[in-house]
Amino acid sequence: MAEVIETTEDIRKQYIVVKIGSEQYGIDISYVDTIVRMQKITRVPKVQTYFKGIINLRGEIVPVMSVRTKMGLEDDVFTNASRIIILKFEQQSSLGIIVDEVKEVVTLGNNQIDKVDKNVYNSKDTKDFINGVGKNGEELISLLDLGAIIGEKENE
Repeated sequence: MAEVIETTEDIRKQYIVVKIGSEQYGIDISYVDTIVRMQKITRVPKVQTYFKGIINLRGEIVPVMSVRTKMGLEDDVFTNASRIIILKFEQQSSLGIIVDEVKEVVTLGNNQIDKVDKNVYNSKDTKDFINGVGKNGEELISLLDLGAIIGEKENE
């Protein structure tokens, strides 16, 4: 029985570490299709404020959203380090999210991740979008809950 517990603790996942504002966030690498430089985003009328528009990526139309706006942070400021991370959720479904900078890929085991108790925070808090905090050496990385970020619930 003790061996089963040890093997579940050894489950390791890779995360892409990105900066949004002054904070570091981790995105489960299994959802990441590609990372592209900032490019012209075509505005789409009458969509939620956090959807910035669409891009044409190798012939595929991909909607792009601002994680900053969705989480209730200040507006995006685009720099040379800004990137669009293309996430794949289903066979044909893609979504781009804007991040300030892509830093590195880290591998975290279950014993390096603390779960976040969402009942402690109110619904307007950015913690709604976090499902855990990873410890990579001395650094803390907030792990993004992509389901909450792409969900349709308006953050007001």
